[in-house]
Amino acid sequence: MDSELVFHTNPRSRGAVVQWALEEIGCPYRTEILDYATTMKSPAYLAINPMGKVPAIRHGNQIVTEAAAICAYLAGAFPQANLLPRPGHEGAYFRWLFFAAACAEPAMMNRAAGWDPATPELQGRFGYGSYARAFDNLAAWLRGREYVAGPAFSAADIYVCSLLGFGMAFGMVDKRPEFEAYVALHEPRPAHRRAREITQRQAAA
Repeated sequence: MDSELVFHTNPRSRGAVVQWALEEIGCPYRTEILDYATTMKSPAYLAINPMGKVPAIRHGNQIVTEAAAICAYLAGAFPQANLLPRPGHEGAYFRWLFFAAACAEPAMMNRAAGWDPATPELQGRFGYGSYARAFDNLAAWLRGREYVAGPAFSAADIYVCSLLGFGMAFGMVDKRPEFEAYVALHEPRPAHRRAREITQRQAAA
């Protein structure tokens, strides 16, 4: 089976999250940079992701879209990278990886767009409830912790740290001691630095 790993991205996208994950696993991969208005909407790419969005990966005959799902896939496909949770911490790993994707990010983006569910009735319709509820919950979990799940870095930390780092840098997430300490711990990782340099070079080009 063809095991080539192809990364479809744009440097100004959530692909930055996957770029970090790819640098953590250390496996050779080929990058295809797509333009929002043209190649990302081409028939060839829509066959990979009908949403016409990035990131996406193709690994052999496997296609994975959505940044959180790609992080989880890469952790399982390349166990030697030690991005899977330690035994006994799988629950926290999946909980917070997908909480960040399904609750924290929508809450952040809706608030940045000028809207937040204002009434209990509206909050009941949204998985995140409200921006405050989502980020209070995340802050409470991170308080006093170095990692999202157990005693070691995992793919969940890639996603959560990326979300918080981006959100705070652009004023979309309130800076809190828990968030700042957590991001400051993980952003210096060599793989994150390499990924950021790659993304910056691509954006400049």
